[in-house]
Amino acid sequence: MRNISLLFLCLILLASAGCENLSAEPAFVLTEDFIIIAHRGASAYAPEHTLPAYDLAVQSGADYLEIDLQMTKDGELIALHDAKVDRTTNGSGLANAQTLDKIKALEAGSWFNEQFPQLAYPVYEKVKIPTLEEIFQRYGRSANYYIETKSPGMEEDLINLLRKHSLIQSESKVIIQSFHSKSLKKIHKLEPGISLIQLYRYSEKARLTDRELRSLKKYASGIGANYEKVEEDYIKKAHRHGLAVHLFTVNTDEDIQQAYEIGADGVFTDYPLKKPDD
Repeated sequence: MRNISLLFLCLILLASAGCENLSAEPAFVLTEDFIIIAHRGASAYAPEHTLPAYDLAVQSGADYLEIDLQMTKDGELIALHDAKVDRTTNGSGLANAQTLDKIKALEAGSWFNEQFPQLAYPVYEKVKIPTLEEIFQRYGRSANYYIETKSPGMEEDLINLLRKHSLIQSESKVIIQSFHSKSLKKIHKLEPGISLIQLYRYSEKARLTDRELRSLKKYASGIGANYEKVEEDYIKKAHRHGLAVHLFTVNTDEDIQQAYEIGADGVFTDYPLKKPDD
């Protein structure tokens, strides 16, 4: 893991100053720029998918904020990785079985202080699960968003929010990823200009046939895959089909450098602090 203590304290001070002056230049060129994607925000330093984690990610200079989406019972999009709220809040049960008011009554930060007591400042006991609307209101067009639809059925609501906040005018602002090709294909029909990433999780060495890659290219701009199963030949093959490869979750300087050297176009990391040297 990275040596985080001093930098963590610096980032906390930056975040405490607020987000009024945040800026992030578009960095999205699929097969040329190596991008750093803040995995669930700066989730090594603050509770994942909370505003403090996103604040730190933006302040650290991450190219994109990764946002996993779940939908509440009353149709609100919230930033949450798991289908259930049990792991990261003081509540229990499926998010899609609860209204936004009930979700907002949950506390989403104390677990982080309990799990990482060495990072006990600040205390996150009052942190809430944010809605996607709240995230867009906080950062607007000053940040880039890498959004995952965790299940099909939320595509129209997502697109409507992106349109509302003028985030579709430039493809560099938003990338959408999913393990569900059905979800990505629907988004492609709604807004064909948005860059889409098809996710894969491999249990053995990553492989895709030319036929599969040609099929992917009809709707996707790239592939997301688990780092430890991807080798250089996989990336070269994807590039020959005009598809980027973003790797998850890469949490050491050495592994980030290795991902860069084998040709990856970017990495998801809990430690979004710096890019490898060119």
